[in-house]
Amino acid sequence: MDIRKDILQMANEQKTFKTTDIVKKLGGKISRQYISALISQMVKEGLLLKGGSTASAFYVLPINEVLIVETIKLRFERNQIKEHEVFNKLRDRYNLVRGLSENLQSILFYAFTEMLNNAIEHSESENIEIEIRKEKSNLTFIVNDFGIGVFRNVMKQRGLKSEIEAMQDLLKGKTTTRPHSHTGEGIFFTSKIADIFLLESFEYRLRVDNLIKDVFFEELKPSKKGTRVIFTISNNSKKHLDDVFNKFVANPGEPGFNKTEILIRLFIQGTIYISRSQARRIMSGLDKYESVVLDYDRVSTVGQAFADEIYRVFKNNYPNIKIESRNMIEPVKFMVERAESNKPKLN
Repeated sequence: MDIRKDILQMANEQKTFKTTDIVKKLGGKISRQYISALISQMVKEGLLLKGGSTASAFYVLPINEVLIVETIKLRFERNQIKEHEVFNKLRDRYNLVRGLSENLQSILFYAFTEMLNNAIEHSESENIEIEIRKEKSNLTFIVNDFGIGVFRNVMKQRGLKSEIEAMQDLLKGKTTTRPHSHTGEGIFFTSKIADIFLLESFEYRLRVDNLIKDVFFEELKPSKKGTRVIFTISNNSKKHLDDVFNKFVANPGEPGFNKTEILIRLFIQGTIYISRSQARRIMSGLDKYESVVLDYDRVSTVGQAFADEIYRVFKNNYPNIKIESRNMIEPVKFMVERAESNKPKLN
């Protein structure tokens, strides 16, 4: 019996699967402990990706090998280029870009120029490499520099403790190391419009997989000096930039990026959300928005102090900011409603 083959077959047939799915498929002939150990080994080998917490972990295949139909590779001196000029050159000289549908051209222009601009203005790399390739099913571009690294730069400039915290802040939106000249929207919106978005720097990779609606923080081996962005979208995508932008507008009809969504589980190491300091870490910087959505997907419990910090203290400090909570199970909902019901304390 080739259990690894059975696991890969299920991963290929289904978008996601859990350990219990394999146990059921094998009819209980193999112990759950053995299958769990085998899946963990396959994750280490890069054959599978793990999502979710320990209690509700699920697995997916990584990006499959693809048939490359056409590719463009160029290398530039960072100080000698401007992002829009590079894109215009690609569009004018190569059928790969000209032949795209109107919505994909708009998406490619936005995402590519935003990511290339980040490399030009932030990386301090001597050279930048770009690649655009048309695959059988997808369009992919890569922006690769050899500089200071996006996570380390954000961590240093914002006084954070780790690259993980830098990744967390980038997912909030409006995170930039140059607030006077940048809005900090580029990575946020580019990661939302992609099918799959990878941001790699030194020992870490941020993976946003919009096909399965999940986010992964991963170790990167071997490490990569500088920053590499990999953006992939289907050749047949019907997405439009305006649809993504409008999703993060607090009041329909009013322009501006004033709404964000936070996956709570990405901000805590482990499965228990208890302390006030954890809540402060999550809410840090969210006063820049008019509306904040807190998604408690796969969060099993929160503590009284955690809920109080968000739903009483933060709300008292910023009463005009709307907080919407989603995907709460009963223990979480109980603590949130309890905190919301507490009357403001008078000074």
